[in-house]
Amino acid sequence: MTPYAIICEDTPNSLEKRQEMRPSHVARLTALKEQGRLLLAGPFLNEQDGGFSGSLIIGKFNSLSDAKTWAESDPFMISGVYKRVTVKPFKQTF
Repeated sequence: MTPYAIICEDTPNSLEKRQEMRPSHVARLTALKEQGRLLLAGPFLNEQDGGFSGSLIIGKFNSLSDAKTWAESDPFMISGVYKRVTVKPFKQTF
């Protein structure tokens, strides 16, 4: 399996929807972690309003296509928290 960086950008004013969808989003990340496939995950902070501007998830997938499919199925993407998701192969150096 190859690591992929999933770089997510929030839609404006998404905090309320983010909070509503967080339990299902975290459940998916927990499942990935339990499979030994999650390297890291967390939000980008928005310093202007104390909220969030997006997320970074680095996980192991069989292919770029699998990583994109997983990212597009995330509750934050489906519900409109994320306006854009970019997936790139990732090489962990340190």
